[in-house]
Amino acid sequence: MDRPSVRRLPRGRHALPPERVARAQRDRLMTAMAEVMSEKGYVKTSVEDVLKRAVISRQSYYQHFTSKLDCFMAAFQRSTALLERQIVEAAAGAGGPVERFDRAVTCFLETLVSDPATARLCVTEVYAAGPEALEHRTAFQQRLGDHVADILEAGTEAGRFTCRLIVAATATMVSGPLLQGDHDALRSLGPRLVAHVRDLKAAGLL
Repeated sequence: MDRPSVRRLPRGRHALPPERVARAQRDRLMTAMAEVMSEKGYVKTSVEDVLKRAVISRQSYYQHFTSKLDCFMAAFQRSTALLERQIVEAAAGAGGPVERFDRAVTCFLETLVSDPATARLCVTEVYAAGPEALEHRTAFQQRLGDHVADILEAGTEAGRFTCRLIVAATATMVSGPLLQGDHDALRSLGPRLVAHVRDLKAAGLL
């Protein structure tokens, strides 16, 4: 995932518009939240940890976010929106349903490998953030299920429900390898998922 790195704004006087400064600060804080949380976990991550990583004052932090959860939710929504867009783009274009599903799964798994901080934010630490975060995760997962149903051209409600099950099961299966940093295990899920979906498609269950 092409997540912005934590970069400082120029020191001293500069001609940057205030809205650009505010946007850059907000992005740095969200990125810092993802990075620190991937190291310490959501519960042990403090606002002070995020401030130190982003190199931003507490006063500036509270101009953008009301709490640790508020910053986490903004980072989560930014990351899931980007991930969703990348998956849809990967599946677009030529090829049959299973081939396009293969590209979508590969995109998802490679994102987890290339950006473990954001991956943990989206997949595992969201459980520790509480009910509001879980509500947004559920909505995100449902959207992915709908995308998979469209990619696989699921023609019945039962087929679309199966696609939602596939997404939910995939989210569970990647959690362990993600926490362990096992990239090979993450990547190995792809071919097995695709083979299973191909069998379901051939059996008329999608």
